[in-house]
Amino acid sequence: MAFSLARIAARSLHTSCRRNALSKFAMPAMSPTMTEGGIAAWKKKEGDTFSAGDVLLEIETDKATIDVEAQDDGVLAKIIIPDGTKNVSVGSPIAIVAEEGDDLSDAAQMASEAADQPSSKPTTKEEPEPSTPPTSDAPKDPVPQSHPREARPELAKGDRIFASPIAKKIALERGIPLSKVQGTGPEGRIIREDVEKYQPSASAAAPATPTAEYVDIPISNMRKVIGTRLTQSKQELPHYYLTVEINMDKVLKLREVFNQTLGEKDKAAKLSVNDFILKAVARALVDVPEANSAWLGEVIRQYNKADISVAVATPTGLITPIVKDVGSKGLATISTETKALAKKARDGKLAPQEYQGGTFTVSNLGMFDVDHFTAIINPPQSCILAVGSTKPSIVPTPEEERGFKTVNIMKVTLSSDHRVVDGAVGARWMTAFKGYLENPLTFML
Repeated sequence: MAFSLARIAARSLHTSCRRNALSKFAMPAMSPTMTEGGIAAWKKKEGDTFSAGDVLLEIETDKATIDVEAQDDGVLAKIIIPDGTKNVSVGSPIAIVAEEGDDLSDAAQMASEAADQPSSKPTTKEEPEPSTPPTSDAPKDPVPQSHPREARPELAKGDRIFASPIAKKIALERGIPLSKVQGTGPEGRIIREDVEKYQPSASAAAPATPTAEYVDIPISNMRKVIGTRLTQSKQELPHYYLTVEINMDKVLKLREVFNQTLGEKDKAAKLSVNDFILKAVARALVDVPEANSAWLGEVIRQYNKADISVAVATPTGLITPIVKDVGSKGLATISTETKALAKKARDGKLAPQEYQGGTFTVSNLGMFDVDHFTAIINPPQSCILAVGSTKPSIVPTPEEERGFKTVNIMKVTLSSDHRVVDGAVGARWMTAFKGYLENPLTFML
């Protein structure tokens, strides 16, 4: 989603002075809560001209990668913050821009001055060179030199090795075979210094080189925010959980009929079980509006519409795009909007207004064959519904000749914030939700 800037940079009236022709281009705030972001990629090179509407760069926020468009014509004189830089503060200079025809000779100096400002200097990954440890002075007491002496053949297996206790301890800790250490103590006794100076031969050391058994993956801005928010939610919100089993036979039959009808008009159109779930959630929120609320500290805000956040897994982390006013939409519209939002989420192209807000969240892992799980509330929301897979189950049925029958059961768990939604309220909402899915024709009433 393109983010139009109000102005490329604050610019003084253009005068004949060439130094005033250059302007600093600051890191923009892509959302009201954004304090820092990353430079994903510059789409223009130094010296390139651009027109209003051209994409200058891509900025990585905590939720998505967003295009930044130019509103005016100009020239990208100098890039201060390169591609791939993270944790750039909002308002920090990231480039020098000018108008076409301006003198760009001072751009490098202006960029250098801007980069030297502490507030705008991004964190770098350069590590200081390790300082060389001070070498200790040679001991005053004469110590026999070990280098010029002749190499002693390795001791035969089972021969006694004479070594001081401290030498044995150090050798054990470092994995040094004493049979290969040449002693310089009395009568060839191995002392501490011999063990500390021991250097295995190249042929012996090669097999002992450990191979890397792990990979360090840099933490993206999105992953960092997810970790912070979910940890805060789990620690501060008094979660409680309600689980019910729902007979999905009627939903599956109705879905099959609807998909046959839709397929005749558009082969790509296809309703999912999740579309029915979102509709049932919205209808249940109308019946029990207390569950459609948010804790705001001094007040509890109860919403009139069901803006449902749908959890979507992306390569960089979890994001929850919002299907607005689900209660007023039909199943086909819900399906179309959900698929479009999920694709934009995976492509990192969601606009801030498409994932900020929401009044209730649904997290569905049924497609991964997960029977049951609990989810963490996304504050300031008060509820999140964890949806498991639908599986055939045998249930007692006294009226049947066999005494039982096979039905398709789906298990769902509601996580609620006890500050807002009491246990009885959560139970009433679950009853309403279950009723709509077990009698899906009520969607049409």
